[in-house]
Amino acid sequence: MTVEAVRGGVPEHGRVPKYYVVKSQLLNLLAELGEGALLPAERDLAAAYGVARSTLRQAISELTMEGRLRAYRGRGTFVAPPKLVQPLALRSYTEALREMGRNPSRRVVTVETVPAAALGPELGLSPTDEVLHLERVLLADDEPLGLESTYLPVARFPGLMDGYDGTGSLYQHMMDRYALTYASAVERIETVLASPREAMLLDTNPAQPMLLMQRVSSDASGRPIERVRSLYRGDRIGFETHLRA
Repeated sequence: MTVEAVRGGVPEHGRVPKYYVVKSQLLNLLAELGEGALLPAERDLAAAYGVARSTLRQAISELTMEGRLRAYRGRGTFVAPPKLVQPLALRSYTEALREMGRNPSRRVVTVETVPAAALGPELGLSPTDEVLHLERVLLADDEPLGLESTYLPVARFPGLMDGYDGTGSLYQHMMDRYALTYASAVERIETVLASPREAMLLDTNPAQPMLLMQRVSSDASGRPIERVRSLYRGDRIGFETHLRA
């Protein structure tokens, strides 16, 4: 459920930038057009709203950054579908997306063995102990959604990649191969901007706000299993959790 901002974003003094007025008008237009519809030409919209095209572009740019619009070079700008909303839980990315009626997949970017270094304390390792680093682009219906780096102790999980190509659910693979139980996790979420490399892998631009999630998952005995760094496109996905007193 999405609730709009109090007073629709209008400050108490009642004065708003011209582009913001246009942005509000565009939101009404998007609701009328519906998902997947092509946005009218800039010159037509600028004339209809009585503003300069630069003002209109600023409003369209913000709506694109927020995930309300999607721009495709050579095709135009379209009304975007609703963002995916994924629960914050100890479960597979595959399982969560399938429940939302989407087709999950992954593209492997990096598989390497590296020293634990600064990650050592979080995984109960020394800095010189080796960890397997598996980096993958997370896809939903073949569109980039996130970039995930998982670090796992090599000594604890020997032969982890044997018979596993990295494109399937690592969560399920770990449970099947090592009879693991993911019992708890500590997760931190913050907003960041992507690096040029990350933006390229996610098919976006470095100015796009991202959600950075960093998690350490542990088994039933409290022993760390993995350290995961996940970078998600802020225009494509949101997260929710259920809180109890």
